[in-house]
Amino acid sequence: MDFARTEVTGPEVTGPTEAAVRRDRRGSAARLGLMAVPVAFFAVFFAYPVAAIVARGLEVDGVWQFGRIGEVLAQSDVRHVLWFTTWQAVVSTALTLLIALPGAYVFARFDFRGKQVLRAAVTVPFVLPTVVVGTAFLALVGRGGLLDELWGVRLDTTVWAILLAHVFFNYAVVVRTVGGLWAQLDPRQEEAARMLGASPLRAWRQVTLPALAPAVAAAALMVFLFTFTSFGVVQILGGPTFSTLEVEIYRQTSEIFDLSTAAVLTLIQFVAVGAILALHAWTVRRRETALRLVDPSVTARRPRGTGQWALLGGVLATVVVLLLLPLAVLVERSLDAPGFGYYRALTRDDGGVFLVAPIEAIGNSLSYAVAATLIAVVIGGLASVALTRRDAGRFVRGFDALLMLPLGVSAVTVGFGFLIALDEPPLDLRSSWILVPLAQALVGVPFVVRTMLPVLRAVDVRLREAASVLGASPWRVWREVDLPMVRRALLIAAGFAFAVSLGEFGATVFIARPDNPTLPVAVARLLGRPGELNYGQAMALSTILMVVCAVALLVLERLRTDRSGEF
Repeated sequence: MDFARTEVTGPEVTGPTEAAVRRDRRGSAARLGLMAVPVAFFAVFFAYPVAAIVARGLEVDGVWQFGRIGEVLAQSDVRHVLWFTTWQAVVSTALTLLIALPGAYVFARFDFRGKQVLRAAVTVPFVLPTVVVGTAFLALVGRGGLLDELWGVRLDTTVWAILLAHVFFNYAVVVRTVGGLWAQLDPRQEEAARMLGASPLRAWRQVTLPALAPAVAAAALMVFLFTFTSFGVVQILGGPTFSTLEVEIYRQTSEIFDLSTAAVLTLIQFVAVGAILALHAWTVRRRETALRLVDPSVTARRPRGTGQWALLGGVLATVVVLLLLPLAVLVERSLDAPGFGYYRALTRDDGGVFLVAPIEAIGNSLSYAVAATLIAVVIGGLASVALTRRDAGRFVRGFDALLMLPLGVSAVTVGFGFLIALDEPPLDLRSSWILVPLAQALVGVPFVVRTMLPVLRAVDVRLREAASVLGASPWRVWREVDLPMVRRALLIAAGFAFAVSLGEFGATVFIARPDNPTLPVAVARLLGRPGELNYGQAMALSTILMVVCAVALLVLERLRTDRSGEF
């Protein structure tokens, strides 16, 4: 029987029956059972490793040295890192909003040929690994890069390279977040203000901007979060001059071996990012409850007049110069050697940085990403089902917050924590291949939950109740009611988890074995070695990684825009 198509008729029941009470109790017990697996997963593979490395850094002879926090903060170089981390995140966020808001308006209000393709192209940088972003800008503004060849200008190891790379990476966050809401705002409200004598600027400032404010705030907070925790971009473009908290944690753990300082910096970053996530959650709730939205298909129209066509042209030029040019230069640099020389060099084992040929990093990354995706979908799917009810108690809401914690803790800390915590039975995983997918899945789970949860909550609860009344078990209710409706969301969640896992670098750089490097780790190691051949191979591997991520994104975009089963 197809319970999703079943209609229940009969006399209306005004109060809860004994059977309904039993069903509610069974449902609550089932949700607690579903939460058990994700809670255990996060406790073992997230909380335990992070607590282990913090304890290793701050505990001496069984006594916690909390005074070490003040000692670390008193160091001038640490204060400089904190200042630069905050300063560059603020400036990066402001630049991204300034450059991307016109693009958000164009995608929201204009209808033009090639819009869907351009939207996908704009989103490509966001799903790229940060190592690829850093490498692309290195090919554009670094030594021997395009600007260096044409005008003798080098911006690598300068703050401008970092800021531009952050804008490149986060442009899609503003376009998607603000543009998605802008497309659903009723334009007639602003038109009414214009008819009452308001200038275009005043109408936008007093009518549209207040409605957009929650979305702008949410986008700004997300951009600030990504730039505040930036690692791969700063590691490649910052050189020895610039260091964010994430980079400094990596340096303290892998180069200086000062776990005490690294533990203090981890706690500082955790507190700061926790506050950012809490503020972001508040802005998202405000956006969801404060606005009346319309169908976005009726708000977009072809540009009119010289001004609107000029705006469209300016946005297109920005996309080409800021987003597509670095990627094009990256591809061009990977083809510098005649006869695809850099790509052919990837098949040779030189016995240097790698114990295997660099080309094997492709297979390693794909296999790790598939395993991480399966783990993330299972854990995130169970968590999403457990969180489906909106009237959940404090424990369940706390569990929802727990799922987002991996975004607020240094990936470097998680990776190094894996090494020192999972090193003895029954969890001696240091030599196991599963260690990398487990670390990658931690970052993928929040994306799975945020993709599936809104769709699961949109399923009419009466369909589930009808299936239960007809005798279906909770598993059968999920299989025949929920799953057909969320199948597309599940596929999109799996795609995002795959892309995130493929590009994870901060934790993987610690735990990937030399004979099984991933693509981001291989790129970083090649860039760390002098020589034109190593540089060219890094460009070639980055191009391959970019293509794989772009293909995954195009598949996701097709799923999102397929009207045959759109959710």
